Amino acid sequence: MNLRIPAALAASAVALSLATGCRPVGEATSSATHTVVTGHEGGAYEPKNSGSFALENKERFVALDYRVQRSVTCSGLLAQPLPDGRLEVAANIRNRIERRIQVQIQCVFKDANGFATGEDAPWQDLILTENAQETVKFQSLNDKAKTYTVRVREAR
Repeated sequence: MNLRIPAALAASAVALSLATGCRPVGEATSSATHTVVTGHEGGAYEPKNSGSFALENKERFVALDYRVQRSVTCSGLLAQPLPDGRLEVAANIRNRIERRIQVQIQCVFKDANGFATGEDAPWQDLILTENAQETVKFQSLNDKAKTYTVRVREAR
């Protein structure tokens, strides 16, 4: 059995650890052939893209795909409380292109802190003729809803 290869790897690892020594976290050492970084400061990482894709947390109307973004716009939103405390939302959805399109629309109701109340309206099919505008209304099921997001996607 040939033991020279594993022994050479072990010797290389020992030499590398002796060359770097005990270094604080975040420091790097390098030689002519190797660079060793000993980690990062602290133990936790920040989440990636936490602010980049948070549009639904800030906006009242969002298009969920590129083609809908190009072809549909919202020309007005109106939210008003009903006498029993529920929230009613009306959205004016306009077709921006000169052909008939079919999309699906939904309203996600949220509490005062911006968290979904769990009573999302079902997806509705919406057919818009050339350059037409339609008003779509949604009502929350209970009085927990204080804010909302209207979402539009391609019909499936």
